[in-house]
Amino acid sequence: MPSPTQVVTLLKSQNINRVRLYDADRSMLLAFAHTGIQLIISVPNDQLLGISQSNATAANWVTRNVAAYYPATNITAIAVGSEVLTSLPNAAPVLVSALKYIQAALVTANLDRQIKVSTPHASTIILDSFPPSQAFFNKTWDPVIVPLLEFLQSTGSPLMLNVYPYFDYVQSNGVIPLDYALFQPLQANKEAVDANTLLHYTNVFDAIVDAAYFAMSYLNFTNIPIVVTESGWPSKGDGPEHDATVENANTYNSNLIQHVINKTGTPKHPGTAVATYIYELYNEDTRPGPLSEKNWGLFHTNGTPVYTLRLAGAGAILANDTTNQTFCVAKEKVDKKMLQAALDWACGPGKVDCSELMQGEACYEPDDVAAHSSYAFNAYYQKMGKASGSCDFKGVATVTSTDPSRGTCVFPGSAKSNQTLGHNTTALAPSANSTTSGCFPHPQASFVNLTFLSLLLLIALVFL
Repeated sequence: MPSPTQVVTLLKSQNINRVRLYDADRSMLLAFAHTGIQLIISVPNDQLLGISQSNATAANWVTRNVAAYYPATNITAIAVGSEVLTSLPNAAPVLVSALKYIQAALVTANLDRQIKVSTPHASTIILDSFPPSQAFFNKTWDPVIVPLLEFLQSTGSPLMLNVYPYFDYVQSNGVIPLDYALFQPLQANKEAVDANTLLHYTNVFDAIVDAAYFAMSYLNFTNIPIVVTESGWPSKGDGPEHDATVENANTYNSNLIQHVINKTGTPKHPGTAVATYIYELYNEDTRPGPLSEKNWGLFHTNGTPVYTLRLAGAGAILANDTTNQTFCVAKEKVDKKMLQAALDWACGPGKVDCSELMQGEACYEPDDVAAHSSYAFNAYYQKMGKASGSCDFKGVATVTSTDPSRGTCVFPGSAKSNQTLGHNTTALAPSANSTTSGCFPHPQASFVNLTFLSLLLLIALVFL
């Protein structure tokens, strides 16, 4: 894995200003000093018992891991444990005590106003999550949940929740549509409606967050905010993990970020953005378990992006492409007639030089519409200066950071090419209302002031 200094360098290069650490590693805390980046640090599960049984142990933890670095290192919250109720149920009875002892130590250090204390939960602690208005916490945990919510309310701290629509989708056995999990547009008659409130839900994420709000209100807690401390989608999976793909991961994270940036909120709390952390910054090649467990990252460990997020935003543009090497290629498993129509437009009205696709030329082989479309789409994308909307082609194209060049077929924009392309950012492909076959603009990769979570091995992203 990259060193703490390399992690911070990457984050700073992306103008990222909020981070979550899965522990309180000294080298990481030192690396973040004087950066201004806001940190959530964590008490690991294996330290809960000691902290919960001794005020002195908690005070010592705060002295060593918080006071020793603050304010040079901008610590803003402490996550005490992680998914304790579901992953370490034997420790559940001591969880609230651990939070209270950490809070007391912060009060003694005069840091309680600057630093909040909470604990992340798996969303599975909520039962009957749809319709959201009928959701409630697993009553088995009432002896923990009720005093926990009382603590959060009294300290002004958020409920931390890990929300993974990927797992809800996979475990639904086809009941949850993929588009509903990915924030993709739905026809009105496809939206899920809560019959009790008549609220319409267009995605799984909002439904889970609102289920948590309703579950708290069922226990008479109505003013505790929610922070989503983990969310994301894997970009690669084993045989049965058919929907763990680069395209789906890009779609989910791009749409989620746009959803939060736009302050869309949820149907229960419209216009109120849910602060959200995307899991995770780096892929973990050596992590045990199924292939998907190794592939939740936005970046490879060498700092190159796994994919380039597709976002529409105003002002400064921040993309997760640190190399500036991006290409436009045909999506996999799309209709060949749509590909052919887009290829015809690119090589015709799009005024792309498609001579390299002629028989006998370097990019003729393989002679299929997908390969030829990728070359033409990319040539157009590079000619337009990678402008927003120049890689869509009615939904059959996508941006990638992997150079699609092969053999003697060198794609425009490749580091292997000395070709100079003209930039024209004003002439775009036809609009969605155009009668011309081919492509139309779609808002593409840009995002502003997003935040990555980082740890030695487990690293993720947050944004407001």
